[in-house]
Amino acid sequence: MRQVDHFISGGAGGAGSGRTHKIWNPSTGEVQAEVPLGDAALLDRAIAKAKEVQPEWAATNPQRRARVMFEFKRLVEAHKQELAELLSSEHGKVVDDAHGDVQRGLEVIEYACGIPQALKGEYTNGAGPGIDVYSMRQPLGIGAGITPFNFPAMIPMWMFGMAIAAGNAFILKPSERDPSVPVRLAELFLEAGAPEGLLQVVHGDKEMVDAILDHRDIAAISFVGSSDIAQYIYSRGVDNGKRVQAFGGAKNHGIVMPDADLDQVVNDLAGAAFGSAGERCMALPVVVPVGEDTADKLREKLIPAINALRVGVSNDPEAHYGPVVTPEHKARVEGWIDTAEKEGAEVVIDGRGFTLQGHEDGFFVGPTLLDRVTTDMESYKEEIFGPVLQIVRAKDFEEAVRLPSEHQYGNGVAIFTRNGHAAREFAHRVNVGMVGINVPIPVPVSYHSFGGWKRSGFGDIDQYGQEGLRFWTKTKKVTQRWPDGGGDGSNAFVIPTMG
Repeated sequence: MRQVDHFISGGAGGAGSGRTHKIWNPSTGEVQAEVPLGDAALLDRAIAKAKEVQPEWAATNPQRRARVMFEFKRLVEAHKQELAELLSSEHGKVVDDAHGDVQRGLEVIEYACGIPQALKGEYTNGAGPGIDVYSMRQPLGIGAGITPFNFPAMIPMWMFGMAIAAGNAFILKPSERDPSVPVRLAELFLEAGAPEGLLQVVHGDKEMVDAILDHRDIAAISFVGSSDIAQYIYSRGVDNGKRVQAFGGAKNHGIVMPDADLDQVVNDLAGAAFGSAGERCMALPVVVPVGEDTADKLREKLIPAINALRVGVSNDPEAHYGPVVTPEHKARVEGWIDTAEKEGAEVVIDGRGFTLQGHEDGFFVGPTLLDRVTTDMESYKEEIFGPVLQIVRAKDFEEAVRLPSEHQYGNGVAIFTRNGHAAREFAHRVNVGMVGINVPIPVPVSYHSFGGWKRSGFGDIDQYGQEGLRFWTKTKKVTQRWPDGGGDGSNAFVIPTMG
């Protein structure tokens, strides 16, 4: 059976704890590989190598660091098909979606290629008599990333691209469910000219996570996953004196105003709710039509569109989406449909028990549409993370603003309308971190930043862009004076004041 090893000091890292984890082929239901689960001792070896190489990397001028990032970008592009197929085979998302996973990560690498410009500090000439003040951004030392299964290429590149370009070494702990692509990215980064040990990959479960949280030589940790674990990581990491950003779950709403183009809305929802089998923190699993007439018309158009979705194996070029990642996750998603039905939701289209001919053991969930969902239902309150779209009917605009604003998650939200005033008012008032106006999945481009509010995000600094640079660096402020050496006291130091 194929083994996916740790990547430490530029090569395989050994067994670690001796425990392993299964890697499924979600399309067939077969175990295709296994990955060793590391422990604190294995992490210590990785940290020792990172400490060895990081100071020299930090002393490398930003332009030379950028050249490594440019070469890494070129190599990832050259291997994009290989990466997409490998990603699909372990995650289950179709190859086209996997290409998007790689591409969105590459866009952050492109931003990181501009690190010489991004790292420039500030300078004030003449802040006081003969006194100048300037600032510089310096790396933290060693950073770590703990990444989820649903974007095994994009989210690691979001993290290590900015961290390493800024001068840090990086330890990546990807999901043990689909770890092959993160290891392959580390191999390509080494091939791009990075020193051995600058980017290392350690596999593991909670034991490895706790070792990362507790290790005194790790200065900062970035996490993406479920909210309960995000809160745990944030709390324990901060208690240990680390800088932490931890992004959690989501329940993104799509507000449909009466004047919206419903054909376009249905097209957008088909991709945003069901693409990648709904296993995206920026999926759109809740649609909120404003007014009963809007709701009825939208439902009428959604039913044939959803029934037309093709569910297939991950390498089926005609499939709209593939299987979910594990048998446990399939059971979890179908369990939420059970719960919604028991709570009184109307199951308009039922994806439970879906099987694909010739792949009966695959982890497939059919597209599901639930109507008459209400805010007191647990299936509305919690993240389902599967190909399930819920209709929550709002009587007016005020209720439509209130629904996402009062939800425990505040990751993303979208409004569909032709009315500029309504869109502007909604964007200003809604209590959510990322807003789309006629954009169903409002993930900001790489030179802005990504981050949700409430239980979708713990910490004060977002991912990538200038926010990411702030997270992976610390600012040093220098106040300087150069006396002329006259000795008459005319150059006595005076602290500049606000006056």
